[in-house]
Amino acid sequence: MTHRHGNTKAMVDRLSRAIGHLQAIRTMVEEERDCSEVLMQIAAVKSAINNIGREILKEHITHCVVDAARDNDMQVIQELNAALDRYMK
Repeated sequence: MTHRHGNTKAMVDRLSRAIGHLQAIRTMVEEERDCSEVLMQIAAVKSAINNIGREILKEHITHCVVDAARDNDMQVIQELNAALDRYMK
């Protein structure tokens, strides 16, 4: 199910910051910076990505899944379960 969410710009902004952070990590590795510094930055990017994923999941449940349940559309529920299986790995 595809539709426009009200906070798309905020999500794109958050993703852009995470991408910038990841590029900075690449530079740190190229510059052979201290491993503990690199690991701290990697942890920050992982946390940012997880938070973005959580927000996308909330949006999906609030809009797509609720609409699908109202319409008795089990395919959306199956797709959510498959996505969660992949996301939680």
